[in-house]
Amino acid sequence: MTDMQVDTPPIGSIDEGLYSRQLYVLGKEAMLKMQNANVLIIGLKGLGIEIAKNIALAGVKSLALYDPTTIEIQHLSSQFFLSEKDIGKQIDEVSSIKLSELNQYVPISILPDLAESNLSQFKCIVVTDLLSLEDQVKLNEFTHSHDIGYIQANIKGLFGQLFVDLGDHFTVIDQDGEEPLTGIVSDIEKNGTVTMLDDSRHGLQDGDYVKFKEVEGMPKLNESEKPFKIEVLGPYAYKIGIDESYGTYVKGGIYQQVKMPKTLKFDKLVDQLKKPSFSVSDFAKFDRLNTYHYGFQALAGFQVKNNGKLPRPYNKEDFNELLTYAQQIRTSSPVPDDEGDLDEALIEELSYQARGDAPGVNTFFGGLIAQEVLKCVSSKFSPMQQWLYFDSLESLPNVKHYPRNEEVTKPLGTRYDNQVALFGKDFVEAVQNLRVFLVGSGAIGCEMLKNWAMMGLGSGPNGKIIVTDNDSIEKSNLNRQFLFRPKDVGKFKSEVAKAAVEAMNPQLVGKIEASLEKVGSDTEHIFGDKFWNDLDLVTNALDNVEARTYIDRRCIFYKKPLLESGTLGTKGNTQVVIPNLTESYSSSQDPPEKSIPLCTLRSFPNKIDHTIAWAKSLFQGYFLESPESVNLYLSQPNYVEQTLKQNPDIKGTLENISEYLNKRPYTFDDCVKWARAQFELKFNHDIQQLLYNFPKDAKTSNGGNFWSGPKRAPDALVFDINNKNHYDFIAGGANLLAYVYGLKPSNEDLDYYTKVLSETKIEPFAPKTGVAIAANDNEAEEQMKNMNNTVDDDSLKKIAASLPEPSTLAGYRLNPIEFEKDDDTNHHIQFITAASNCRAENYSIEPVDYSKTKFIAGKIIPAIATTTALVTGLVCLELYKVLDKSKSIEDFKNGFINLALPFIGFSEPIKSQKGKYNDTEFDQIWDRFELTGHLTLQELLDHFEKNEGLEITMLSYGVSLLYASFFPPKKIKERSSMKLTDLIKEISKKDIPEHVSTLIFEVCCDDQSGEDVEVPYICVKLN
Repeated sequence: MTDMQVDTPPIGSIDEGLYSRQLYVLGKEAMLKMQNANVLIIGLKGLGIEIAKNIALAGVKSLALYDPTTIEIQHLSSQFFLSEKDIGKQIDEVSSIKLSELNQYVPISILPDLAESNLSQFKCIVVTDLLSLEDQVKLNEFTHSHDIGYIQANIKGLFGQLFVDLGDHFTVIDQDGEEPLTGIVSDIEKNGTVTMLDDSRHGLQDGDYVKFKEVEGMPKLNESEKPFKIEVLGPYAYKIGIDESYGTYVKGGIYQQVKMPKTLKFDKLVDQLKKPSFSVSDFAKFDRLNTYHYGFQALAGFQVKNNGKLPRPYNKEDFNELLTYAQQIRTSSPVPDDEGDLDEALIEELSYQARGDAPGVNTFFGGLIAQEVLKCVSSKFSPMQQWLYFDSLESLPNVKHYPRNEEVTKPLGTRYDNQVALFGKDFVEAVQNLRVFLVGSGAIGCEMLKNWAMMGLGSGPNGKIIVTDNDSIEKSNLNRQFLFRPKDVGKFKSEVAKAAVEAMNPQLVGKIEASLEKVGSDTEHIFGDKFWNDLDLVTNALDNVEARTYIDRRCIFYKKPLLESGTLGTKGNTQVVIPNLTESYSSSQDPPEKSIPLCTLRSFPNKIDHTIAWAKSLFQGYFLESPESVNLYLSQPNYVEQTLKQNPDIKGTLENISEYLNKRPYTFDDCVKWARAQFELKFNHDIQQLLYNFPKDAKTSNGGNFWSGPKRAPDALVFDINNKNHYDFIAGGANLLAYVYGLKPSNEDLDYYTKVLSETKIEPFAPKTGVAIAANDNEAEEQMKNMNNTVDDDSLKKIAASLPEPSTLAGYRLNPIEFEKDDDTNHHIQFITAASNCRAENYSIEPVDYSKTKFIAGKIIPAIATTTALVTGLVCLELYKVLDKSKSIEDFKNGFINLALPFIGFSEPIKSQKGKYNDTEFDQIWDRFELTGHLTLQELLDHFEKNEGLEITMLSYGVSLLYASFFPPKKIKERSSMKLTDLIKEISKKDIPEHVSTLIFEVCCDDQSGEDVEVPYICVKLN
């Protein structure tokens, strides 16, 4: 086997530019183990290539392929790396070329044969659809005895099977991938009962392990190398095993959860065929597992008896033969008699679908299995034990609308034959004629477009795909957005994605439109009524809630189905929004992100998240907000007077403007001296002032220790140029300030900084009296409220008078710096990491590295290709259901997954809520009153009174109140005869935009009994 030559990173290192998002999911230790593992994929049709693609993106030492199958036209149904010109070639040879483009660090090779001498070099072997069951058992015997991970999968239409065997002793180093829990201790009793501070939940479970530090009075507890196993007593307390030798608790203490390795035992395939261990993918289908287990074995037997051929679509003779095999296997299986009979209807579907292919199922299993491979080679996360069966039979269309029989499922000699075998010719054509809007072409968007290309979605005479994304491609995208290559960095995502899928399926040429427009209120003249009305459905591939909720509102207004999905590391979810049936995306929201209390941020941090937030705020103040204030002062007339009216913290703003203009640097040396002065201020003087106000022996009003619980007494830092964090604060700060002032940055070495700093005068600390420091959040809020009252007019005038006249600096501007996390050369993360770690040093908090700081400060969403693929597969299976208008809410499924556990769950969407006025029931989300024409206000009022039995008491358009029953009679009379369009112009003082053809009014109404009732909004179509 000959590997391709590539540029590999040094041993022990990771290309963080490429793997940044994945690194936050897996961690460095697991990533390094992965990069030392060889993986083999046997079978490269739809499922096999999905697995190979995800593994190549994730990054292993090498990936080998084995599939000498000759390519036929139907293989193009889901093998996205094949084209018609490849027909007749060997599938692994063609696939290896395309796979090698995905990741320069992963050499791709072709295995010549399955000799044991070749197989022994792999850490994990994956088998899809190439080998017989007998050969799979033999291969598994070899892998099990040689401590090689073995994963086997089989896809038949809308059915899927997965088997995992990682050997007799497989160790998992981290079962769930969650950050270890940590918290502050309030008390530790002699019997080992540990109580949390301030009723904070510990979040631990029975059997978890913890370690302690900073517990006063119990040094043995802090010094213990062995973690303590806990017994949960409640949400705020747990118990550990200690005795009197540990001492008596005095105060303080922090606990941290310790992730303990767990060893798992897996059975061989031959044993699991007889006595299976099932993982459940859908608890509503729990009773199907045994039928599937025997059904897939029966398929293997059918192939042996029929020269490798599978049952023909909707062929009764083949079904009866398959059923006979399944019954024989069930009868001979050593299982309890009460296990249940075979579900013959499921065996029938399995027989009819055996030659079918659904790209969504391949993608779902491709993500799931690739993650199992990564678990095998990294020991990170809990593997599947040991069988998983899945079906999406709800995706089949209603036979009344799309009949399925031997005639409509027979091969047509096209790339879609495997899908025709599954769904029938008419339904496949219906998919091809869909008009779909994809919002976003990042990770989920790339997977979605690839699946649609395989499905032929939008390729028909009436079909269309519109994809929009205003973002451009970055290096870190290449790790999971697989339509992009290194040569595409800097180009627009939507345009590159369009070209990539057109190459996958040439029938899409001219059928995909790539837009660079952001979908929002500013672009409604582009995405207007005609655009939305022409669509069949909308699919979101977005990474922020604001954009999602806007699209949700548009889909509600135009009554368009919406397919929603998202990922967070190994977690993912999918949601189906169907007009007049389900609730909308915005019907439920996640709880708001918990903010850091102000006084904690300013004076009392106790964990690294606090210091990173403080450091980012420092960055914003130094290099963004202050330069912006300077530019406003220089450019806006009467800036000081206007700001005095709006900003209670004007004194601080004016002081900053004065500092930045009157003490501006003229050389890079000046920037270094400024950074050194700021270091002394923030990490020495401010800390000494805090301790001046609250000495380490300070007491509270209740006589307790002030520095206790979450308040950690700090120590002032003494600057040390040889301390990396100290040095980085100076170097990073100096370069950033130089950029602000348009000075040339510097890459000088340590000797240069040492020389400049030796010439820098540092003023000694002198405590200030009368400085108020808030000791708690209430005091902090009170200080904010009283800020206006404490401003000294004379001092403000003095500062304002010190400012240079803007006219003397005509054209002079500073360069504000917007925080950018992804450029490792711009000093942003260097400065924030250094500032955070220096503050952590002040408060004896464990510092973190550059990567962790970047993750928190940049609010980076951890991401991995496996999760992206899995959720996209689920979305595509729901898409089939949307096309069938006869589906009930029970047919649709919202998905929830966590590949780390692993957990896969489904729930029925929630029905949209109903309302009622008089005797009329309406849908609170989807219904509205619809009228047409240029109506007057009176005509509108009369219509509702006569036709709906409603008296409109208030009518508004946007923020403009057009009518209210409490208006004076004269005003009502004047307005009642006016056209609604004229009334809007008069009240809002704005013209109605030309692209607006529908007016939306909110109303308050009284019903026939005179009671105020909730009613839908009003839509008035102007033409």
